[in-house]
Amino acid sequence: MGIRVPDYISTLKPYPPGKPLEELEREYGITNSIKLASNENPLGTSPLALEAIKRNLKNLRRYPDGSGYYLKRRLSQLLGVDEPSIVLGNGSNEIIDLVIRTFVQPEEEVLMSEPTFLVYPLMTQAVGARAVKVPQKYFAHDLEAMAKAVTPNTRVVFLDNPNNPSGTVISRKEFEVFRNRLPGDLIIVLDEAYMEFANPERTITGLEYLSDSPPVISLRTFSKAHGLAGLRVGYGIMPPEVADYLNRLRQPFNVNSLGQVAALAALDDEEFILETQKVVREGLAFLYAELEKLQLRTHPTQANFFLIDVGHDGRKVYEAMLRRGVIVRAMNSYGLDNYIRISVGRPEENQRFVDTLAEVMAELE
Repeated sequence: MGIRVPDYISTLKPYPPGKPLEELEREYGITNSIKLASNENPLGTSPLALEAIKRNLKNLRRYPDGSGYYLKRRLSQLLGVDEPSIVLGNGSNEIIDLVIRTFVQPEEEVLMSEPTFLVYPLMTQAVGARAVKVPQKYFAHDLEAMAKAVTPNTRVVFLDNPNNPSGTVISRKEFEVFRNRLPGDLIIVLDEAYMEFANPERTITGLEYLSDSPPVISLRTFSKAHGLAGLRVGYGIMPPEVADYLNRLRQPFNVNSLGQVAALAALDDEEFILETQKVVREGLAFLYAELEKLQLRTHPTQANFFLIDVGHDGRKVYEAMLRRGVIVRAMNSYGLDNYIRISVGRPEENQRFVDTLAEVMAELE
């Protein structure tokens, strides 16, 4: 066609999307499949959020509130931060994109762990910058090695806490030692998409460090604990000066109207959050015990998902599970070829997963 595209765009590998559940069932000739691959809420969606959506369907001809006024006001009250510190996004993924496009220029560097959330390096390459990946240590961020990897070209540091895909968290002591070693002109992003599942005594949150230097951005989402993944609502909490720059690039009406009213209602559905946390805790205990019986190594998590060393190519295990109607995540794209990752499901889904995995492992032996 003769079109000109920068090399860093033409060589970009897009985020690997999964096929719709209905299409997978059609292709494999299966029914009643279960999906434990995307870390979604096992209970579904907050009932209060669903009611709010129904009440507001009549308003779809109107543009969304471009300021997110009511949602930001409620978040401000709950989190104890000023409204100018909050930036709403089309999922927290959009905030990741905004941070990189705002503060990182071509040839500069973005620091992250390996393995980590695949969107960080993807968005970094999209602006012509360099993703600097520091290998994890025992499936956790190696903050000492990351501090040594900082150069004058480092603009942003991404730390997903809990980490995706391992579910490990950062302790207060190690984070503060790390932070004190960094120059004040870069930005630390604490991606806390799964923070509702973490033990608060085991880790820190970005909200504790908003007034210090270097600046910290805390990312949150309504996709996981609140069960609103299909509506794409996320937010970042950060110093107001940082938020002001992000809002200059943020698209008008970036969070749809149903997403805003659903998120607002979900914030007040404490019963749903508590039940979700209970189901995840109990599910993890069951799954750990059952997988130990299968002599498979698992990794403790502070999220609603965890890694399993299956001792075989994860893609083969994924395919074999899929043919039986159980969808898990192969971790080859993360460089973990012998691993799968699963989300905690409802009790009957967890049991079906264990039974199916036992069949597959016996088949592969």
